[in-house]
Amino acid sequence: MKMNDKLIYTVQEVAKLLHSSPNYIYQLIYRGYLPAIRLGSLKIRKETLEKFLLVNEGNDLRDLDNIKKLIED
Repeated sequence: MKMNDKLIYTVQEVAKLLHSSPNYIYQLIYRGYLPAIRLGSLKIRKETLEKFLLVNEGNDLRDLDNIKKLIED
C-alpha cells in the first residue's frame, strides 16, 4: 500500500509528509490544531490531515502562539 492510499497515518508519517519534525506534529495535536485518535499510539486520519492543510493554507504556523497570514493586507 502506498502512503497516499492509507486511511490513517502515524505522527512520524505525518511529519515526513509535511517535511516537519514529530515534535512539531505533537504540538499541533496537543494544541488542538490537528485532531488525532489514539489507537495504541496517536494516529491522524487522511481526511483530517487534508482538512488541516486546506484550513491553514496561507498561514504562517512557525509560532503556534501567534499564527499569522503569510501575506499581510
